[in-house]
Amino acid sequence: MTQTISYTSLANVMLEKRPADSLVAFQDDTQWQQFQHDVCELAAYLNTQPQVRWALCFADSYYFAVAFMALSHSGKHIILPGNHQPAALAELSEQFEILLHDDEVAAIANTPSLTLPFTAQARTTVSEYDLATLALDTLKLTLFTSGSSGTPKAIEKSLSGIAAEIDVLESIWGKQLQASKITSTVSHQHIYGLLFRVLWPLCSGRAFARHDLIYPEQVMAQASSDTCLISSPALLKRLVDMTATAPYRQIFSSGGPLPHTAAQHSQALFNHLPIEVFGSTETGGIGYRQQHEATTPWQLFPCHQVMLNAEQCLRLQSPFIDTKAWYQTSDQCELLPNNQFQLKGRADRIVKIEEKRISLVDVEQRLSQLAWVEEAAVLPLDEGHRLILGAVITLTPEGQQALVETGKGKLWLAIRQQLRQWLEPVGIPRRFRAVDEIPLNSQGKRQFQALVTLFSD
Repeated sequence: MTQTISYTSLANVMLEKRPADSLVAFQDDTQWQQFQHDVCELAAYLNTQPQVRWALCFADSYYFAVAFMALSHSGKHIILPGNHQPAALAELSEQFEILLHDDEVAAIANTPSLTLPFTAQARTTVSEYDLATLALDTLKLTLFTSGSSGTPKAIEKSLSGIAAEIDVLESIWGKQLQASKITSTVSHQHIYGLLFRVLWPLCSGRAFARHDLIYPEQVMAQASSDTCLISSPALLKRLVDMTATAPYRQIFSSGGPLPHTAAQHSQALFNHLPIEVFGSTETGGIGYRQQHEATTPWQLFPCHQVMLNAEQCLRLQSPFIDTKAWYQTSDQCELLPNNQFQLKGRADRIVKIEEKRISLVDVEQRLSQLAWVEEAAVLPLDEGHRLILGAVITLTPEGQQALVETGKGKLWLAIRQQLRQWLEPVGIPRRFRAVDEIPLNSQGKRQFQALVTLFSD
């Protein structure tokens, strides 16, 4: 039975007097005493270093947690690149002064770096280091979001907003997850993984896995009643051929829309509908739901105030962003009673074709309603002197059979004819590509450039 530890806010978690043998991370059963020692040792060393902007890039979530807390307690600005690839890190090198990483992440040329765990030469002679309550408002964190173009965009946040979100997560689901441990298929380098797989478990005393689960077989093997799974639609959709082994305590999903069929299959496998969390790097979590029906509305987090602008896009006042200012999103919504809402798509996914406004989200939804189409991604394509729509689709078994029997040309024509029930001619895709999976990046977001490349011929 996993040991129960009382919840502590992020500002004071390193000051907590927890049992020395309580688990922080599993897969090698690292204990609280060791974690405090490692954080103190690294913080003491960091205080001797002049660099302010430190990039964290770790495959191992335990070393990541050590680095994150040590940097926070030494007053550094934390930079979280989105992935570990050398070329991607090199592109972001102007954002940071030094890279802090583990042995599984390569250093990059012409950039100072420090590797954890410490080598004997790098160890500080300071045996004890006094950690104080964190001044969260003064501590900064920069994350990156790919946006619609695929180009990384820097998003700066204060640790006070991060801590506020962790407090809310614990208030909603803490009792449900009591005495559980946390395993994950998502990276701690992005805000969802940072919160759900590392910082929230750390504050609540729930041990977390050091390494990601990558394959569906690993997800099934880790299932147990004392384990919570932090996952994404990209992985949950891949469980379609799996058979039940054991239930998880709970499953969370974020990073994109979870198909209703995947939600239902997760319930069949694990006795739980995944808790879907909707939000962004900029806003943190906005709402959550469990998809009892495909039209199940989203529930706002209780600390949020919302309104709609003239385009019916959500405006948000949230302690996750700023306690006083309003943040304008591009998410078109319908507000419902009891602090619930329905998502209607994004205003920045409206294109004009022959002077008509076309919602790419609407076209995708219409495609997905067809018996032949499982999932669709629609994008504008420049074709000579005109703009047209292209659709990248995955096919249902019925669609795959139709493709074999009739060929691409006749199937695409049949799809276009069906779409005429709902869409004007200019809003019907003219070009189609059938793929096994919609291309996604490490955050579970659609890769715009990869989708464009599919039409490059």
